[in-house]
Amino acid sequence: MKQNPKSLNRTEKRRSTRKRKKLRMHMLFYTFLMTAILLFGSVLIFSDELSTAFFSDKQTSGEPPIEPEQTQEQTVRLSFAGDIMMAAGHVETLLKDKGYEYAFAHVKDLFLQDDYTVGNLETPLTENGAPADNKEYVYKSSPLAAPAMKASGIDLLNLANNHSMDQGESGLLDTMQALEQHELAYIGSGNNADRAYSPVYVERNGIKIAFLGFTRVIPETSWYAGKNKPGLAVSYDPAKAVEAISQAKNQADVVIVIAHWGKEKVDNPVDHQKELAHAYIDAGADLIVGGHPHVLQGFEQYKGKWIAYSTGNFIFTRAPQPKTWETMVLQATLTKDGGCELQVIPHHAELGQAVPMNEAESDALLKRLESISENGVKIDEQGYVRKS
Repeated sequence: MKQNPKSLNRTEKRRSTRKRKKLRMHMLFYTFLMTAILLFGSVLIFSDELSTAFFSDKQTSGEPPIEPEQTQEQTVRLSFAGDIMMAAGHVETLLKDKGYEYAFAHVKDLFLQDDYTVGNLETPLTENGAPADNKEYVYKSSPLAAPAMKASGIDLLNLANNHSMDQGESGLLDTMQALEQHELAYIGSGNNADRAYSPVYVERNGIKIAFLGFTRVIPETSWYAGKNKPGLAVSYDPAKAVEAISQAKNQADVVIVIAHWGKEKVDNPVDHQKELAHAYIDAGADLIVGGHPHVLQGFEQYKGKWIAYSTGNFIFTRAPQPKTWETMVLQATLTKDGGCELQVIPHHAELGQAVPMNEAESDALLKRLESISENGVKIDEQGYVRKS
């Protein structure tokens, strides 16, 4: 029996309708599922970013990082020059003719590139004064030397020596005034003893340095600074110097002493140089740089601190002895805790001018300095001074 065609068509339509409904339900289900997955993923990403931002903010608002960056230790580089004397004989004539900056033409760049430069001024700067009696050598230089030294990079001068009062108290006062006028610091002298024994404090690269100057070479006791009397910081008896060093150490990271002492034109330090040097270091000095012998003397390390016994002549007239023509720029690199590395830069003390040595001359001088140094000191070919 055959089915009615109309009935057959209705059955197929119903089947088709159910299939379409089922397909739509599947599509809706998959659409809902995909939407849910996307929403869940977005929530996770957002939560992660929020957490990162939150903890990052906490870290930058006071909490230290887990691994702090290492900071390089701060250092300060100082240069030291020996005796500076622009008077007497041919040197005075030369510098008046060429200008006082001529004396420092070869070292100016070196002095301007360091952090601080120190020299020993072995002459009064005055147009007046009364020459000292009973002295073989009496010096007097023009105050025009002061701006030349400043322009050449010198920052501080030691006046505690046996020539600063060659023109009496008035000459010393003129010298201090000329230096102050050109913003050159000075140590080892003053209007009274308090000023003469007081340090000059300098801060460079976060390191505070105290400089003091003392002399154990004067022609007579009238050169001593007094309570109300201009003069020098004298250290035949080291008690006042030791007290000044100890007090300075309480105020500074590093204490440096410029010492005027010893016997002229001998290679090795005499007993009083060693005794004073050790006393200064025991009191708190971190570096001692000496002068007066007019020749270079060697180095010693005592209790981990360096002593340069004599830096020789620097700007001077020409004596007959060839050793007096040898000089150096001594550079010291110091740390906040008083650590110190020394380097010798060899020069000739030509007439009125310091001139760098050539390589062969430098090598010979460094070897000679090593041979006259104390207790196993070594000096390498670059001039670095080491304790073996």
